[in-house]
This record gives sequence, C-alpha cells and structure tokens, in this order.
Amino acid sequence: MGGSFNPAHRGHRRIALQAIRALALDELWWIVSPGNPLKDAATDMAPFSARFASARAMARHAPIRVSTIEQRLKTRYTVDLLAKLPRIHPKKRFIWIMGADNLAGFHRWKGWRDIAREVPIAVIARPGYEGDALASPAMGWLRRSVRPARQAKQWDEWRLPALVLLRFRPDPTSATRIRAADPAWHRRFTNERRPSQSTARP
Repeated sequence: MGGSFNPAHRGHRRIALQAIRALALDELWWIVSPGNPLKDAATDMAPFSARFASARAMARHAPIRVSTIEQRLKTRYTVDLLAKLPRIHPKKRFIWIMGADNLAGFHRWKGWRDIAREVPIAVIARPGYEGDALASPAMGWLRRSVRPARQAKQWDEWRLPALVLLRFRPDPTSATRIRAADPAWHRRFTNERRPSQSTARP
C-alpha cells in the first residue's frame, strides 16, 4: 500500500487493519513514497524522514510494516518496484492495495497493465470516487477480472489479472485537513531517528 503519508493518520491505520482482515494478510506494508510522478511537487509536502516517522508512529502495535523500499531501490514507478519484489522476497506473495481514487487514474500509471499482470489488486472504496473509478479506462480493461469480495481471502489463488473491490466504513480523517490545521505538523517528527535499512525492512 503506497502513499505519501503526509502525514499518516488514523484513517490510514483503520483501512490497513480492515484490509488485513478482509484479505487475511500476514502483514501489510506501508510503502512511503519519495514522490509521486503524476503530481507536481507539492509545496506542503513534508520531508521524507518526517512522513516516514509519522507512518511508524501510526503503525505502532499493529501488523503494519513501514517500508522505505521504494527509496532504497530508487524506483520511481510502481511497475518497476513490483518487478523487483519477487527477486528480493521470493517466498512472499503480494497484493497491491489502493484507493478508488487511484483506480480512477490508474490508466495514467506507467505500465499499469503490467502491474495488473504482476499482482492481484485490491481497491478500497472511497466516497466521491466510486463513479469515476468504475467508469475509468483501466476498469474497462479489468472489468472481466473482478472477483467477488466474498472470495477476497483467496486472492493468492487467483489467475492474473485479478481485482477485488472492498468496501469499509469510511473514516473522515483527512491529511489535507490535518495540514491545514497544523502546517508545521512535521516538526513533531524532526527528532525521530531517520529511516535506514536497519529500521525500515522490508
């Protein structure tokens, strides 16, 4: 589950825990992104170290692993990251988790069809985005690959491409509102230990 985590908040945690249960995951990785190629450089984007620290704090005491793997591998695009993961972690099985807002623009991702052929995808419903997601070009291509939500726990047995749509009770927490209320939120994490290979596995 990739994201900027600017900052990480209880909504991220709640979705992660719900996804872990719905998909019967051993653990869920939060992959803190160094930057999104589809977005202009955000003036309110906090330093990577602060975003990573906020994610670690929010993931505490949960089967959520906060990872700097994208930064360490210097992969800018998800398709490149997913191509390397099986070689790095050959005994692990992966499913890509993203929000419906990402599905709406998934056709603009580099190698999005290759992503769908590499791993199953779980899409989390988000209020206000479902219509665009279902009408998106990527969904048109993936429509025959949709699996019933009741089969979500069998995702590692699916023939690819495969996609499952999951609906959880929405959480109103918003990173945008957090930043608006406290533009200097990241200062709370400036004294946190910087991410390193020893603290950020996998």
